[in-house]
Amino acid sequence: MAHLPDLQPGWHEPLGALARDGGVNFAVFSENASAIELCVFDAEGQRELRRYRLVGPSDGVFHGFLPGVGPGLVYGLRAHGPYAPEQGHRFNPHKLLLDPYAREIVGHFGWRAEHHGYELGHPEGPRSLDTRDNATHALKARVAPPPVAHARAHQPRRAPAEVVLYEVHVKGFSQLLPGVPEALRGSYAGLAHPASIAHFRRLGVTTLSLLPVHYCVDEPHLAERRLHNYWGYNTLGFFCPDPRWARAEHREDPAAVAAEFRQMVDALHAAGLEVVLDVVYNHTPEGNEFGPTLSLRGLDNKSYYRLVGGDWSRYENLTGCGNTLHASHPRVTQFVLDSLRYWVAEMGVDGFRFDLAPVLGRSSHGFDPGAAFFTALRQDPVLAGVHLIAEPWDAAYDGYQVGRFPGRFLEWNDKFRDAVRGYWLGAGPGVGRGEFARRFMASSDVFHHGQRLPTASVNFIAVHDGFTLADLTSHAAKHNQANGEDNRDGRDGELCANFGAEGPTDDADINATRARVRRALLATTLLAQGTPMLCAGDEIANSQGGNNNAYCQDNPTTWLNWDQADAGMTELVAQLLALRAAEPLLRHPRWFAAGPGEASIAWYGPSGHEMTPHDWHDAGQRAFGAQLREASAPAPRLMIVFNPDPAPLPFLLCNGPWQLVLYSSGESAAPLVLPGQPLNVPARSLLVLRHQ
Repeated sequence: MAHLPDLQPGWHEPLGALARDGGVNFAVFSENASAIELCVFDAEGQRELRRYRLVGPSDGVFHGFLPGVGPGLVYGLRAHGPYAPEQGHRFNPHKLLLDPYAREIVGHFGWRAEHHGYELGHPEGPRSLDTRDNATHALKARVAPPPVAHARAHQPRRAPAEVVLYEVHVKGFSQLLPGVPEALRGSYAGLAHPASIAHFRRLGVTTLSLLPVHYCVDEPHLAERRLHNYWGYNTLGFFCPDPRWARAEHREDPAAVAAEFRQMVDALHAAGLEVVLDVVYNHTPEGNEFGPTLSLRGLDNKSYYRLVGGDWSRYENLTGCGNTLHASHPRVTQFVLDSLRYWVAEMGVDGFRFDLAPVLGRSSHGFDPGAAFFTALRQDPVLAGVHLIAEPWDAAYDGYQVGRFPGRFLEWNDKFRDAVRGYWLGAGPGVGRGEFARRFMASSDVFHHGQRLPTASVNFIAVHDGFTLADLTSHAAKHNQANGEDNRDGRDGELCANFGAEGPTDDADINATRARVRRALLATTLLAQGTPMLCAGDEIANSQGGNNNAYCQDNPTTWLNWDQADAGMTELVAQLLALRAAEPLLRHPRWFAAGPGEASIAWYGPSGHEMTPHDWHDAGQRAFGAQLREASAPAPRLMIVFNPDPAPLPFLLCNGPWQLVLYSSGESAAPLVLPGQPLNVPARSLLVLRHQ
């Protein structure tokens, strides 16, 4: 490397660094820079060997071709232009910048004053200019080998009505899992180990929804407390798997990390399991105007971020994380799409769950379901067949957009969560039968418009953010002291109930009640119309000690505790999902209708009569049932009975005889129920019967 060649003009595409034609082509977007420099470093990333001024801009892209080099070349970028925060520009050539398209990242990030484009403590604050060079300590990109398309011939592809989501953290799942070798625990390889796959297969889930696996850095307040962003919602490398979740011997080699990730995907595919990634294209770790200059801010702050109108020195904070990506800018749209295509075409994943997804559809006039990003995403040939799942809210004043996402998007449905919790817990505002029935039937009031289908509703009772199932039935308040924020963080007022004691107890009656409610909540979620989602660990009654915001707990708080697994709960989930797979009416792909030629549903009260408007508004009666009938069938096929009350209830069944096939409480009941005979429905339970 002592005699690096001269730079040739090269090509303006593709963006990033691409090894090709006996060299490496570099292309970097910046609409407002006056010049971009390519800085080549030694293999350790400590010594700058040569600096090149890239050619351009050509349509906003600076580019150059360096012959005679290839994969393994370590580099960074410097951007020249105005440092005028009031105009939205924060160019500072003293700061080495990470290529946002980096496929491999080397170095270890630490929070240092010189990573900021301004002088910390200066009277003018972020309007000052820091002239210290941060290159020694900055993260750098390393040129990756030429891309190899992922072989998708044997990839499972689930129809929307078949999908059962399992939200899981790569490390937390296998860190303590018996049967996984010590060296593989907590890693991509551990998640794909036969012991892990055996559990997924036993449950009957189809699609793993992985918490963020993109290259992440810790927020400064966590670094000060010696904590880490365990969940990973702070992406800096949008084309790199996070080395933290790789095997220990791979973590220092980005190529080995990527290879391990691909092997994980291949192993899960071979077992018939899909892989969906939780992705964070709404903000970056550069934060607000007081944050560091690491990549996008230094390359083109005004293009990449949404700035406050009238004061472009400040950032729109629609995410609660300090800044907001300007997804409506064509080049930012391209950046996000390029990243998505990379994870599908080269890493093999099957879809994405978009964190704070309204950000991606925001224009200057607010959220727009017809935004250019959504149009481009849905038309992209590489992304045409993958799952698209939205978290349909962000932190803006109009951030709640449940039901408004376009096309084939699925959406997390918190209305389902709150109604189902309220119904079974008896907590918070009373949830009547009408609201519960609406949510159980895929929330037609929210999603039945245009050409959207019941599968658009992603039904859940617990996810990574909030109480686990065990904790929402064991605690009446959050217990987040370990996070270091005096229990101020996390959601207040989360629907929960402790049933007489806070946290673990030896009281047998309280524990029995908690178990009944948990089982009923699981049964409701997995049998409801729509797309069910299970939070990893809920099937074993895993607890986080009442912490409902455990984002910074990389320790046994968040690692699944297999030693105390509730085997009965696991067996119930397996039975529920087997029943769902065996009965198409439990995963009907279209809306139920009233016509004789369509599949339909009818609702019955405990007296055995079909529900009337008066019954729906009777707040004193909460138990009821549903009969599901196939199209043109002379008799119903299934009946589901709900009893959230603390006492058993006699329930008269019509249109029988009925065979009991599942009861959430685990109590035995009469296996065959004849017409006119009452069925004793246990307290706080859900029953499923099949017509004989």
